[in-house]
Order: sequence, then structure tokens, then C-alpha cells
Amino acid sequence: MSAAPPADDLLEWARRVQAIAHNGLAFTRDPFDRERYAQLAELLAQLLAERLQMPLEAARLIWAGEHGYATPKVDVRGGIFRDERVLLVRERSDGRWTLPGGWVDVNDAPSAAVAREIYEESGYRARAVKLAALLDKNRHPHPPGVYHIYKLFFLCELTGGTPAASAETDAVEFFPVHSLPPLSSGRVLGAQIERLYQHRLDPALPTDFD
Repeated sequence: MSAAPPADDLLEWARRVQAIAHNGLAFTRDPFDRERYAQLAELLAQLLAERLQMPLEAARLIWAGEHGYATPKVDVRGGIFRDERVLLVRERSDGRWTLPGGWVDVNDAPSAAVAREIYEESGYRARAVKLAALLDKNRHPHPPGVYHIYKLFFLCELTGGTPAASAETDAVEFFPVHSLPPLSSGRVLGAQIERLYQHRLDPALPTDFD
């Protein structure tokens, strides 16, 4: 029996297969094709459950809320700086630090989404002043995940508020850019924070992408 593929290879393969099954279910009108695409999605869930050692029902639910044509999910992160320090929040889920941010909701403008996430996670009011980077998470050394994600990094400036924890975060603090605490690497990397700081020092830098 051949060795199992590495987790990141398996997840890349799973995202591709899921997109085929998802798009097929979204657009086919043939009842037999629908049955085949549904079987493909079920086989994928069974494979992930076995290889990732997770409950089958949890594997089925990974993409259960997705509708229409399969596209990447969008995550926004806000970089707020004071002198050579950056605003970070500590995630309750893993006890590590990140730029405030999260998923973009339907009908949200990205700039409004990042302002909302900053307020909800840190207690600070802010506004986006520049899109510094639009990155494909898969092209950067984040831990592997089941979703294909585009990450939008905004330079932001404070407009008010006071630091406050939230249901998702339990601490809010400014840290020196070159002396960061342990980061929640699924959400942000040290190199990304440092690049945001370069954009802050030189606003004329073009937006990074991919």
C-alpha cells in the first residue's frame, strides 16, 4: 500500500476535488449526474475523515455551507502601528497573537469588514487607508487548511475606542514590530507584519499580490 500524501498535498487535492463536486451539484440539471457528484463529495468526506482522523460528520460539514460556484474565501487583516509597534490581539482558540481580522461577510465592503473586525476583536475604532497586500494563503508558509483563502492586508489608522477583549480574543496589546510574540500562524506570519510595516513607512509602495 502506498504511503499517504503529506497533509498539505492531501488538502490541495481535496480542495480541487471538492470544487469539481460542488460546481457539478450547483449547475447540473441531470439527476444522474447530481447523484454522481454527491457520491464524489461523500467519498471525499470519507477520505478526509480517515486521513485527518476526524469524525465523518465533521468532514461532511466542512463545505456544507457553501453555495453556488466554488470560489476562495476572503479573510481581512488590519495593521495598526504606533511608532515601531503593531496592534495585536490574542486568540482564545490557540493562545497566540494575530493582527485583528476575520472573514468578509456577504454585502460587506472589504474596508468595512476590516474596520468591523478590528472593533469587535480589539475595542478600537479604525479605518482602512491602504490595501497593502492581497495574498493567496496557499503560496505562503501558513499551516495547511481545508479552505482556499485570499488574505487582504490593510494599513489602518485609529479613530477612537479603547482596548477591550472579546468572545474570540482575550488580550489586546501593541508589540515592537521586530520583537513579536508567538503568532497564530494560520492567521498571520511575522514576515507579513514586517511587510505591512514597510508599507507604513513608505505609503508609495505598490500593493503586493499573490
